[in-house]
Amino acid sequence: MEDFQNNYHGKIMLSQATDVERVAFYKKTYTHVAGGVLAFIVFEYFLLQSASIVEFAISMFQGYRMLILLGLFMLVTNYAESTVIKAANRNVQYMGYALYIFAEAFIFVPLIFIAVSMTEESVETLNQAPVINQAAIVTLSLFTGISAIVFVTKKDFSFLRAGLTAGFFIAIGLIVAGILFGFNLGLWFSVGMCVLAAGSILYQTSNLIHKYGTEDYVPAALGLFASLMLLFWYVIQIFLSRD
Repeated sequence: MEDFQNNYHGKIMLSQATDVERVAFYKKTYTHVAGGVLAFIVFEYFLLQSASIVEFAISMFQGYRMLILLGLFMLVTNYAESTVIKAANRNVQYMGYALYIFAEAFIFVPLIFIAVSMTEESVETLNQAPVINQAAIVTLSLFTGISAIVFVTKKDFSFLRAGLTAGFFIAIGLIVAGILFGFNLGLWFSVGMCVLAAGSILYQTSNLIHKYGTEDYVPAALGLFASLMLLFWYVIQIFLSRD
């Protein structure tokens, strides 16, 4: 996610805020992250109820159509992030956030469906699927632990930006190469992407403390939510690789 640029027009920067204002900002941000997760679950549930949507989503993960899906997802992601970051109107920010959540829910459809199918659970009992539950617990535990590192140390991890950018470009290149030449990226790629996602969580949490204003909780939440979903995707991949 692109680094948020504060414009200082009447904003109280977190570095200049009181302890009460900072705590309120953190609460609002993580409440919006939790709300994003809840909205993701709702979107995912309803998408999985439609056999035609599931079939279409799975078909988009086959062959060269995966490149089209990847391109569309990146376009939607960039538009949603840009809207949330640049819009002054809170309702417009929420619309951008909701669009991003829906895009994530759609792209997760095949992975969730496969995970549920492999554990012989029906879509209606999604919350009982062992792989999903285990992956969710691991993801939330890692997210909490990594975020705690930043809050405890108060260190500025903005130096990670260049490495993360390079890592994401390399990852996209490998994904595209895998699609074009038909090879499986395998378990170690998923492990590497989890490391990259962990770095992204460090970076976004650091931004939460050092870069935002007290009213920028929606952009902050989007950055954290995006990193959380990236980690969740590849944790599921690792769990599926065991079977």
